[in-house]
Amino acid sequence: MNSAPSSTPRLTALDAVHRALGATMTDFAGWDMPLRYGSERDEHLAVRTRAGLFDLSHMGEITVTGPQAAQLLDHALVGNIGAVAVGRARYTMICQEDGGIVDDLIVYRLGEDEYMIVANASNAQTVLDALTTRAAGFDAEVRDDRDAYALLAVQGPESPGILRSLTDADLDGLKYYAGLPGTVAGVPALIARTGYTGEDGFELFVEPAHAETLWRALTEAGAPVGLVPCGLSCRDTLRLEAGMPLYGNELSTALTPFDAGLGRVVKFDKTSNGGDFVGRKALEAAAERAAAAPPRKLVGLVAEGRRVPRAGYAVVAGGEVVGEVTSGAPSPTLGKPIAIAYVDASHAEPGTAGVGVDIRGSHEAYEVVALPFYKRRK
Repeated sequence: MNSAPSSTPRLTALDAVHRALGATMTDFAGWDMPLRYGSERDEHLAVRTRAGLFDLSHMGEITVTGPQAAQLLDHALVGNIGAVAVGRARYTMICQEDGGIVDDLIVYRLGEDEYMIVANASNAQTVLDALTTRAAGFDAEVRDDRDAYALLAVQGPESPGILRSLTDADLDGLKYYAGLPGTVAGVPALIARTGYTGEDGFELFVEPAHAETLWRALTEAGAPVGLVPCGLSCRDTLRLEAGMPLYGNELSTALTPFDAGLGRVVKFDKTSNGGDFVGRKALEAAAERAAAAPPRKLVGLVAEGRRVPRAGYAVVAGGEVVGEVTSGAPSPTLGKPIAIAYVDASHAEPGTAGVGVDIRGSHEAYEVVALPFYKRRK
């Protein structure tokens, strides 16, 4: 079990590997994690054009089992989890009674009565506590499995070939947002076709004792096609280009899924539990408000100049504040600074003229665009 929070960051099973590679380390959500190994731009472009290898062992795995596991998750989360087929995964959210987003999650259905929920590192304990509380009255067990897994990800166009050389699992038949048990380089793993980069790729859940063996095997297999180790910094610019939300930036308890433009993840037509779930009433009201007149919309902004926007900077038009940047960074793929922002609906249409970002008192011109900034070719 995980202990109470302490001032000392936790170490992943790959900590010694990162340090041997000369990684710049940072404290992230209570974990000592690699920020970058060299140039974050080079790492970013490697994922876009070849492949990158990530340690994501800070993510929080929670297992739910039992005859009423599906009913529990349909009650606790906003998605229709009972409808997920065995071997498939679903992006969903857990919300408060008032509809505020506690976290965004991926739920894998591992068996008829077994699910694995992957929460963000910063929210894992909160999600675990909420699921445990919401399990009352259900014939299901909620188990903290954060110490049971290390998580490695290989992402990029070369990733299927790299992984194929190390496993006899049916990767060709593995769809996006699906997972299957297999062996990779002799290591038992849950092989999932998921990721947070906008590229094809895989996430590999393994026992921590096997993490270093798998990392070295993937490194060796990927060397001929240019795979490089990648840190959290390029993971952030990759997800930003792909228009993927980050909890604490685009998502928070102050926002409902409908406020975030992600109302599609809320399923009001669930059949289990009479269709009821935590936050339903508030989310129905939020859906009505969003359909009538959304106060703000999540959009992309592309700089006309070179100055980089950051989270919290004001979006302006005609001398008035019309929104706020939630994430911003230089885009290695576009070669320009980009940002995601919540802006007033009246200024949210792509191509809206006169929109800028207040960067330290200077109103820099930005083009409003639809998300994502980048979409890979299938």
